[in-house]
Parts: sequence; C-alpha cells; structure tokens
Amino acid sequence: MNAMTTESNMMSDAQAKQKEARPFLSVKDVHAYYGESYIVQGVSLELPKGEILALLGRNGAGKTSTLRTLARVDDPQLTQGEIWLDGEPLHQMRAHQAAQSGLQLVPEDRRIIQGLTVEENLTLAQVAPGHGWTVEQVYERFPRLAERRNQEGVTLSGGEQQMLAIGRALMRDVKLLLLDEPYEGLAPVIVQEIEKILLEIKKLGITTIIVEQNAVAALKLADKAVIFDTGMVVFSGSAKEVLDNEQLRHEYLAI
Repeated sequence: MNAMTTESNMMSDAQAKQKEARPFLSVKDVHAYYGESYIVQGVSLELPKGEILALLGRNGAGKTSTLRTLARVDDPQLTQGEIWLDGEPLHQMRAHQAAQSGLQLVPEDRRIIQGLTVEENLTLAQVAPGHGWTVEQVYERFPRLAERRNQEGVTLSGGEQQMLAIGRALMRDVKLLLLDEPYEGLAPVIVQEIEKILLEIKKLGITTIIVEQNAVAALKLADKAVIFDTGMVVFSGSAKEVLDNEQLRHEYLAI
C-alpha cells in the first residue's frame, strides 16, 4: 500500500468518524418571520438518526412555523441560523432541494390532490428522483388505501387522507419526516394505526418530528420533546421528563 492510499484511507476514516459524531439533525439559532411578524425566535435543537421528537406548546407557540422553516418553504422566511440534515445545509436550500435531500413535510391540511385517485396521488410522489417505498409497500402498511386505490383521494375519510399523505411522503427517499397535527380529528383506532406505522418507520431509521395538540399521545410515542412558548424553546429533554413533570405540563401544555 503506497503513502497516498494510506493517507486516503486515513481521511476516509476521519470523515466517517466526524459524520458519526455530529447530530443527524442540527438546528442552530434559527430565526424566521412572516412579513414583519417575528415568529421563530432563536430555535436550536438536535436529533439523532431514527428518533422521534415531539414539538409541543399551546396554539400560536410557533410549532408549525418551525416545521415550515425546517422544510424551507417560502413562508416563514428564514433570516438567520443553520439547519443541517445528515451533513447537508438545508438553510441554503429551497423547499424542492430540501425534499431531494430527504426532508418530507406532511402538512396539517394534507394536500391531497383533487381529481386524482389514491394510487395516482401516491405515484405522483415519484415523478422526481429520490424514490422510497413502492405503492405495494404503502398498501401493505395501509390496507385501507389498497381497498380504495381507484377512489378519488379527496373523497376519503379524514383518517384515510392522513394515511394517504403519510404514504405519499414515504414514497420519497425520506431521511426526516415532519408531521403537522397528524391525529387531528381522527378516531382513536385510526390514531393507533398511524402510531404503528411511525414506530415501524423508526425501526427503518427514519427520523421524525411530530407537532401534535394531543400532547400525551405524542409524548408516549416520542423519544425526545421540545416545548415552545411565543416562538422560543422553553424546554428540551426526554419525552419521559415531560410526562413525569406535572408542573411543566400545566404551565406550557395545559395538561
């Protein structure tokens, strides 16, 4: 082995160790605005690969705005800070570039495309490069969608539309899944089905951030929790800490 090969191997080992040591997701002092409204105020957080983070707080605390900032949508506008996902600088990207880098946002309104069937909504997700699950893999996890594959997506029940929105995100090559109010308006039995899928994708190494008003359900699923108040992080720690701390829950979550 010559000196150049040895040096190259040493550099590769060093780079591998450096990648292993850094957080999978790192958000550093992020600030964002809706016009003149200062809504995300110096948010910092870290998340290892394959873990689930619950973003909690009262209505208007800045949770959804933070998800949208991470997803690099146009509103709110990121004005300061860094967002790193698996070594990629999302803060330098637009939304479509962040999606190509492995970030998928499932918004509260689900964005099911009118006029398209369930299957067409799913397959449309793979028009661009970066493929994840196949349609059949989605149907295997969500049998209700398989039964309704030829039904127009917007005519599904609320729970079925949520399954479709999550399934569509998983058709992409996902590293970080952002879920905004995935349980809203859903029956407990549907919530349980979605929780099973989230635990399954966790085993596959997909990292997830969930914003959810049903804080107890989110905390029971999550590894870590961050609590927001007026656009700022007021608590960051384990989900169990929040479940065990009645005073913290009462002050910021009203539970």
